[in-house]
Amino acid sequence: MAYDVVVIGSGPGGYVCAIKAAQLGLKVAVVEKRETFGGTCLNIGCIPSKALLHASEMFAEAGHSFDTLGVEVTPKLNLKKMMAHKDATVASNVGGVAFLFKKNKIDAFRGTGKVVSAGKVSVTGEDGKSQEIEAKNIVIATGSDVAGIPGVKVDIDEKTIVSSTGALSLDKVPGHLVVVGGGVIGLELGSVWARLGAKVTVVEFLDTILGGMDGEVSKQFQRLLAKQDFDFKLGAKVTGVAKAKKGASVTFEPVKGGETETIDADVVLIATGRRAYTDGLGLKEAGVEVDERGRVKTDGHLKSNVPGIWAIGDAIAGPMLAHKAEDEGVAVAETIAGQAGHVNYEVIPSVVYTSPEIASVGKTEEELKKAGIEYKAGKFPFTANGRARAMLHTDGFVKILADKTTDKVLGVHVVGFGAGEMIHEAAVLMEFGGSSEDLARTCHAHPTMSEAVKEAALATFFKPIHI
Repeated sequence: MAYDVVVIGSGPGGYVCAIKAAQLGLKVAVVEKRETFGGTCLNIGCIPSKALLHASEMFAEAGHSFDTLGVEVTPKLNLKKMMAHKDATVASNVGGVAFLFKKNKIDAFRGTGKVVSAGKVSVTGEDGKSQEIEAKNIVIATGSDVAGIPGVKVDIDEKTIVSSTGALSLDKVPGHLVVVGGGVIGLELGSVWARLGAKVTVVEFLDTILGGMDGEVSKQFQRLLAKQDFDFKLGAKVTGVAKAKKGASVTFEPVKGGETETIDADVVLIATGRRAYTDGLGLKEAGVEVDERGRVKTDGHLKSNVPGIWAIGDAIAGPMLAHKAEDEGVAVAETIAGQAGHVNYEVIPSVVYTSPEIASVGKTEEELKKAGIEYKAGKFPFTANGRARAMLHTDGFVKILADKTTDKVLGVHVVGFGAGEMIHEAAVLMEFGGSSEDLARTCHAHPTMSEAVKEAALATFFKPIHI
């Protein structure tokens, strides 16, 4: 049977692409090597980590802030039950994708997909047997894998030395967790175990955490994590990670030169980023061009250099974000169906699901300065927000960056409780080319955390009211 579209990979990009293509009347098949759909995100990434982040945050609040609210409890950790909640959340989500495939009449092929040529995909099952599928269009949505530490051999056993996968399934709280990498994954998973009682040390190559984030956001957030007993070793180049009789050790040296240091840990989490998962896909043999990092080269419409072969998500350049992959999946499906698929890469929000959360969309101050763009900035702290005070969530602020001449909003950055939800009014505003005055003059319900966004907009184009 020939398909209009065959999608290799059923992560957020792949499954959304498949469903959208089916909704547009195309005959669709998906190739997936896992037993369940949903890719890294639903199985061992975004979804299980958010389940543990929420559960551990509730545990931490019960032990610290509940008493101030007049709720007297002594929380007791049941890690097995917490992990069961995580597993149930995953099962519900991956089951939902399976239901949507069935509803939209999408055929699923279990096994490892490989591009034979334009128009042909082979699928090899666990039994080693292969079959070929004909496809007018092939979409590569294979996602990414753990990158490891450049130049350092690490034996990840997912028990003592773990990737994000193992860090989501530890059977006990480690006494000391060393996180190699101060990016989103490391800080989120470090937060989970810190709240549950682990001492957490973050070893980061750069001089700041959350490298690509707005500098002010990064600095204030590091101070907030330090209050949560995080320890930081910044500007540190890891030269070795080794197992010991008990636990493991991490050896590092200052990037700028200096003495080597070794710290012992019960568990070491390798969280140094991810790389495109394109090995073994047959891309080279099929003539598909990839870049120096193994990512498929695509044009502005997500087409590869081979007609009929497309690529999306972590398999191509750009931020490795599930929602970026989803939007690209929709765009590819629409383009294949003869419509005008498009992704606005200037308005892709990113969220760090720690406590407090961090969310941003658009440009940072550093990016605007580098580009020579004159801008104005407005800020408002949650300490001056009534709802934040009532909920004991006064950490953080909202910062809005707007063009100095036109007042068009160029970037918005939020550190605070619920930042991941608040960022979307900024995203919508920016999609329509809105100004800080537009946002400031939009009525916001009182009392809400979102009033801080309005006040930051007021501060950008004129003056805030409540500070």
